[in-house]
Amino acid sequence: MNIINQTIVTEIILLGFGDFPNLKTTILLFLPLFLIVTVCGNILIIWLVASNSSLQSPMFFFLTQLSISDLLVTTVIVPNSLYIIYNEGGTMSFPGCIIQFYFFAWSEASECFILSIMAYDRYMAICNPLRYSSLMNKMLCIKLAIIIWLLGFSEQLILIISIIQLQFCGLNVIDHFFCDLSPLLELSCSDTNIIEMEIIILCVPFTFTPLLSIVVFYVYIVQAALAISTTNGRSKVFSTCSSHLIVVSIFYGSLTGIYVHPAKKKSMVANKIASLLYTVLTPMINPIIYSLKNRDIKKALKKCVAL
Repeated sequence: MNIINQTIVTEIILLGFGDFPNLKTTILLFLPLFLIVTVCGNILIIWLVASNSSLQSPMFFFLTQLSISDLLVTTVIVPNSLYIIYNEGGTMSFPGCIIQFYFFAWSEASECFILSIMAYDRYMAICNPLRYSSLMNKMLCIKLAIIIWLLGFSEQLILIISIIQLQFCGLNVIDHFFCDLSPLLELSCSDTNIIEMEIIILCVPFTFTPLLSIVVFYVYIVQAALAISTTNGRSKVFSTCSSHLIVVSIFYGSLTGIYVHPAKKKSMVANKIASLLYTVLTPMINPIIYSLKNRDIKKALKKCVAL
């Protein structure tokens, strides 16, 4: 059988929230606002770090990488989703669907590593303060950023190569507002057991290992904080890490809720709402959390406003 016969599906129909008109209206009212806030907030973080000498530290460098990841998720998912939800459904070419999933998954895989490196940075700053400046230098940060993005790129490339080798035929309807992994695999008329095993194997080094490293780093950070004799010193340590901990909790909490315990088909609307929070709310609140919780960011923002 040749490739043309194997790949019968040439376009994907996305249903959006067509079965829930009341929910559709609410989403269309707030989603454009969330999109604007997300784009402006993350661009603002990148600009503040790039233009302020007081923010030239590894922590803020990796914060810009987090903002780039959030911008990538938002721009890949939200504009097309708005069109689909507004029209109560829409079509995408099959290659376009694969590309959308690829960039979405690439940014999310990279974010796992970014959050892990940010935890490592806080560990070094708190547990090894005398060696911090020499070890976490600018060149190392650039190398780590390149490695992070290349790892995310490579993981998803492996997955995409496996996906496009599947046979897609018959139904081409996805009851979702973007091309996610599970709905894509459901369209395949090939045996997906091998690729599902591949996904589980890839999740260990690319998702759970970064989470485990974050937990380990924070165990050492908490031990170091508890060893500080003054209340003010302990408070400063926890204040330094609080923004990152909140972001990690939200990111991995939503990731677990959607992909580890996915909603059943009869609760597809719940899965869509959870995905909406994951792809829209998380990228929006990340810069807000850091802006509200970080004194240096607030100081730089006030300085720019004063100008």
